[in-house]
Amino acid sequence: MSENNQSGGKKNRSYRMPIGMCIGLAIGAAVGAATHNLGTWIPIGLCLGLALGYQNTKENGNGTDDQQQASK
Repeated sequence: MSENNQSGGKKNRSYRMPIGMCIGLAIGAAVGAATHNLGTWIPIGLCLGLALGYQNTKENGNGTDDQQQASK
């Protein structure tokens, strides 16, 4: 059962960065449309979403790689 939890955790981490990018892109597009400055806010939103997705991936994945190596 522990193998399922480890592989499930890795699978769950794999989609957080693209989800963050999509959310950031949507927020950047909304702010850009409201301020009439899409060229500035779309990349800013994309970068912020990417950073949040990467941060969530690193926070939740600290122990799983060590546990997988120890179990082998």
